[in-house]
Amino acid sequence: MREPHGDAGRAGRPGIWGWMLFDWAAQPFFTVITTFIFGPYLVSRMAADPVTGQAAWSYTLTISGVVIALMSPVLGSIADASGRRKPWIGFFAVIQIAALWMLWYAAPGTSLLVPLAMMVLATVAAEFSIVFNDSMMPSLVPPREAGRISNLAWGLGYLGGMVVLIAVVLFLAADPRTGLTALGIAPLFGLDAAAGEDARITGPISAVWYLVFILPMFVFTPDRGRGLPIREAVRSGLASISDTITELKGRRGLLRFLVARMIYQDGVNGLLALGGTFAAGMFAWQTMELGIYGIILNVVAIGGCLWASRLDTRLGSKAVVVASLVCLTVATLGIVSTAPGHTLFGLMPLSTADSGGLFGTAAEKAYIVYGLLVGIAFGPVQASARSYLSRSIAPDEAGRYFGLYALTGRATSFAAPLSVGLVTSATGSAALGMGALVVFLVVGLVLLLRVPYPADAASVVAKTTSPSRFGR
Repeated sequence: MREPHGDAGRAGRPGIWGWMLFDWAAQPFFTVITTFIFGPYLVSRMAADPVTGQAAWSYTLTISGVVIALMSPVLGSIADASGRRKPWIGFFAVIQIAALWMLWYAAPGTSLLVPLAMMVLATVAAEFSIVFNDSMMPSLVPPREAGRISNLAWGLGYLGGMVVLIAVVLFLAADPRTGLTALGIAPLFGLDAAAGEDARITGPISAVWYLVFILPMFVFTPDRGRGLPIREAVRSGLASISDTITELKGRRGLLRFLVARMIYQDGVNGLLALGGTFAAGMFAWQTMELGIYGIILNVVAIGGCLWASRLDTRLGSKAVVVASLVCLTVATLGIVSTAPGHTLFGLMPLSTADSGGLFGTAAEKAYIVYGLLVGIAFGPVQASARSYLSRSIAPDEAGRYFGLYALTGRATSFAAPLSVGLVTSATGSAALGMGALVVFLVVGLVLLLRVPYPADAASVVAKTTSPSRFGR
């Protein structure tokens, strides 16, 4: 194995900040579109009923996951052969921006087919871009800095998502009962909340945000330009896939890490994608409530990533991932145990009285408490997993291994949302459907406990040889 160290080709501060700004640019799609605003709007206001909406949303995530799983290793191998990542990021950015813009036309009473198809395109393009962006990291920063930079970038992403979310809640999202935003003003641009325009506008906003803030990465972050011409790179990359899989059989630590992540990430993805829709269906939360809930979670998430950036450097990426999975498991159990009138599966009765205002019932407040646990953990569990892999591979194999990383994050990603959808449809209970996520989190955690750190022992030497350039 080629060791992942040596300072040649490391990026300076502008290049690393450009790379980190990719997370800032990309996160609003996941924050305001998938999790807190557009997804819940589609489930609660476009669909005939919350159960039908959650099932349709789950099947949409399933389709996206299958496409991502099949294509990520192929694209990662091609990227290694061509040596360049930016052209691929640019190509998929065009697709993502166009698909997000089309969400504006998802008005209540129209067919779900078009917005769901656009969500598939946007999700696939976003995840493919992440494969190429992540695979740049080993050539930009020394291994011992990977955990800190990865968590800081992830925290910066949550900050970007929160900025957009706050803007939506304060200036665009109106309470249907009053027609006013959280600031007590009419929505900007004359948006009509009754027509869902306050939620639909998040598509174009996310598209413009992404377009503007990926530019520093293209301008300042170095791209490995050595490699084959694109046509030869495609042939070489396709041919190398089977070789990579064969090689992986001899790197048992990496194999165990990827399998463990494959399982637990299914649960994480399901929780992030369905948590907001679950709350919308249970408590009839509108765009304003969902937006404020999202802001609360993102504030906590930023703090979680800052905390994890230090803990990762001190204790290692594995400790951060394990602690995060424990936290997410407890939070998911709390979420599915809560309903109007009780939490903890009925062991703790709650008053059903509504005090008025936002989150007026006791059950809603309990849900937010469990949501805070999700907020603390869902950034570090992903950022430190990214640095876990980065510390275990060489820069010139990063594309194919981050392609496999995306594969294992998506290979069975249909399983969690499909399980939620099937259980929800079969039982008529959204809570029982969400409970399926606990199995994925627990099984993945148990498997991860047996994985060495770093995942490939040959990479241990790398952690002591490369000075940091980030602080210069």
